[in-house]
Amino acid sequence: MTLRHARTLNALGLLGCCAILLVAFGYQILRGELPCPLCLLQRAAFAASGLGFALSVRFGPRPSHYGLAILGALMGAAIAARQVALHVVPGTGGYGATLFGLHFYTLALIAFAALIGAVAVLLLIADTGQHGSRAGEDAGIFGTACLLLFVGVILANAVSTAAECGTGLCPDDPTRYEALDAWLKR
Repeated sequence: MTLRHARTLNALGLLGCCAILLVAFGYQILRGELPCPLCLLQRAAFAASGLGFALSVRFGPRPSHYGLAILGALMGAAIAARQVALHVVPGTGGYGATLFGLHFYTLALIAFAALIGAVAVLLLIADTGQHGSRAGEDAGIFGTACLLLFVGVILANAVSTAAECGTGLCPDDPTRYEALDAWLKR
């Protein structure tokens, strides 16, 4: 596989992470579904996995980049599995909205498993012996657009998390942007 093909596949992986974060962020902004602490940790795990893809888009594929993506997905899968376990007990009910009939934490568990599989395939087919960018080779328009989208999504999530939690612990069942409300009352 050429470096260009590898970067395109990594850009698609990065775009997938961005899409997941954008859907969650859209529900947060448009429907008022504030993320719980476990949801925020799952978003951070998608961001960590996305960072692995972003590094491969920018600098070319390397096993260390794929390792970062897998570690992020493993962390996220563990957190999502914990949240599924909290709500699978009869009578506890689910938390938050559903999409395709599944709660976001269930979808996140599925997405993390798929992400691990996708990275494993990339490890099998990508030529990771090519280190760094060659002269004249860059991420391309599509890769650069995916990188910029990723940075924007991560910054937006960081700002909304700071508005929700401030410098303290995030509330277990958030109902408002506590730090933002406190700042506006000044």
